[in-house]
Amino acid sequence: MRLDAPLKPLHLSAAAAAGVLTLDQLTKWWASEALQDAPVVLIDGFLELRYLENTGAAFSLLEGAGPLIALAALAIIGFVMVLMRRIEARPEAVALGLVMGGALGNLTDRVFGGPGLLDGGVVDFVDFSFFPAFNLADSAITIGAGLLIVLAAVRK
Repeated sequence: MRLDAPLKPLHLSAAAAAGVLTLDQLTKWWASEALQDAPVVLIDGFLELRYLENTGAAFSLLEGAGPLIALAALAIIGFVMVLMRRIEARPEAVALGLVMGGALGNLTDRVFGGPGLLDGGVVDFVDFSFFPAFNLADSAITIGAGLLIVLAAVRK
């Protein structure tokens, strides 16, 4: 590959996934170090940075079902990997990379964050008063999935 050549879609997906995974784990590490004792109030009554662990699914659904959710995440990661290898359009490649990086970020918490295999809680720390707490991985998954929906609608 030439140094001045644009990245192939697969490489773009992998780079996006790696970037999301890295930033996600760094922000979760920061949250676990800086927010254990007390939350940081950014906008009183509206937005706080607060350390939380979610052993369930998104929005704290299925509390305690971490191992089952981790296995589902592994299946999704496998499916996205197949799609990443086949995608030819760069915007879709970035969107898949966002989903992949977010899934890997939350799966990393489940694998390494608990006493047993796959039973760790996902670290959440962005806490709007009117919405369940979330993290960078959750945001990447949501943005990537939304982008895929928009791109599918536009391309038809």
